[in-house]
Amino acid sequence: MTKTMKWLSVTMLLLAVFRLPVASHETLLSIVVFASGLLIVAQAVRSRKYLWAIGFLAIALLFNPVVSIALSGRDVLWLNGIGLAAFLMAALAFDGRPARPARPVLPITLRMASRKTGEPRFIAVASRERY
Repeated sequence: MTKTMKWLSVTMLLLAVFRLPVASHETLLSIVVFASGLLIVAQAVRSRKYLWAIGFLAIALLFNPVVSIALSGRDVLWLNGIGLAAFLMAALAFDGRPARPARPVLPITLRMASRKTGEPRFIAVASRERY
């Protein structure tokens, strides 16, 4: 659903930047961009990508349909352009998967070693295996 909302926002912002018919429905544009921004914020927080979350929280607040920010026509055009660029980056680059943890230099693994008695025990062995 998030991917669909990203592309819906891209489409609506693209139409708004080129001043096509969606520009006359500013409330609809604000609602869609606001909801999409909040969805991306939630996805970014879940995947621990906090810079994405902060950026889209700011975009969601700027496109807030409840408390609109009174801007001139030129400022609205800039805001739509910045929103378009951000949603395009999110749609193309942000996949929502958690960042991979850093690999240790020398990973320690547990391996099972048996004695002559057949009794299993675990020992820590340093290995240089790659992931």
